[in-house]
Amino acid sequence: MARVLHIEDDPNNRRLVQKLLGAAGHDVIEAEGGVEGIQLARDILPDLVLVDINIPDLDGYEVTLRLRGMPALQETPIVAITAEGDRDSTLAVGCDGFIAKPIDAARFAETIEQFLRGHRESADDGSDRLLRERTQKIVERLEKKIVELSQTNQRLEDIARLRREFLQNVSHELATPMTPVVGYLRLLLNEELGPLTDLQHKCLRSVEASTQRLRAVVDTLLDASSLETGRMHYYTRPYDFRDTATKAIDQIRAKLDERDVTFIERVPEEPMPAQGDPDKLLRAMAHVLDNASKFTPTGGEVAVEVRPDGEGHLLFAVADSGPGVRPEHIARIMEPFYQVDGSVTRDHGGVGLGLAFARRVTEALGGGIEISSPPAGEVAKRQLPGTLVELRVGRVPERPETQV
Repeated sequence: MARVLHIEDDPNNRRLVQKLLGAAGHDVIEAEGGVEGIQLARDILPDLVLVDINIPDLDGYEVTLRLRGMPALQETPIVAITAEGDRDSTLAVGCDGFIAKPIDAARFAETIEQFLRGHRESADDGSDRLLRERTQKIVERLEKKIVELSQTNQRLEDIARLRREFLQNVSHELATPMTPVVGYLRLLLNEELGPLTDLQHKCLRSVEASTQRLRAVVDTLLDASSLETGRMHYYTRPYDFRDTATKAIDQIRAKLDERDVTFIERVPEEPMPAQGDPDKLLRAMAHVLDNASKFTPTGGEVAVEVRPDGEGHLLFAVADSGPGVRPEHIARIMEPFYQVDGSVTRDHGGVGLGLAFARRVTEALGGGIEISSPPAGEVAKRQLPGTLVELRVGRVPERPETQV
């Protein structure tokens, strides 16, 4: 039994070849396009390659030239099976045979057996000229593709610029009216504008909760605007790393209690002096804790540990008992707006900015962020099965560049 790679975009032709060669005892692996076919050929090292000339992305001539450039496939028979193209051109670029469509079903399997046993067709004397002509057409095609890619890249840059401007404008337009809303709501709740009934208090507290949620969204949009435009402002002043971490923990504690999540924390009692931007760091820590809260199931565990890491950095580590993150997603979840599940029907809220924001802030403060799933070690003496996020900052980081 031979392993045959069939590169063909027409499903009817693929089914016919699968039926004919399968009946003859061969294993047929299929690819719908040139790039996919090249990748499969590299991975499986077939005994024979059948390639159509008119296929997507790379055509059959280009695929053949690429396969002939691979040392492991230089002796592998490649047979063109197509209604287009001509025999001499296919042989000139490196094919060993040419089968015209429609396939002669009665003799097809026997013809393939001949190529597997060593049969090769010979190119005519004009093969060098045909190869040059075919190479020239390939160069022209690549030139056209480069022009198209350059134009597409310019359009993408324009779209990215418009997105940055949109985020900046929308975030500021939303932030401006939020200030009086929050202020007047606080005046009402404090009864500075007159006494309230219990029902009015209840209604206003509900409005306040929704307003805080909306304010958090606006703050996230402002962060997104800063990240997109590269205009994140950092300030350097003395602060207590432990105190900043405690504030972030206090913000999430009630949310975890509501969902019956066990919260384990290990925070030193003594101050941990540092220099940097504690306000940005507090929001970075809050984003990481919020992520752990969202992805930990009801009744699960979240562990937090604050300590020096022994290498000149201060560590804020958060581990959870959630489902974890697949290895291929770990690097990308620190990119702005990337979410493993980006659908509007996903189980967890957010816009995919928290970890990107945390990475940018910690790097500016002389540290960085590391993610492992499952956790690479214990946090607060607990080995949890989900995800571990470690934020590190320098005690006295280099002064971050302030962009205006």
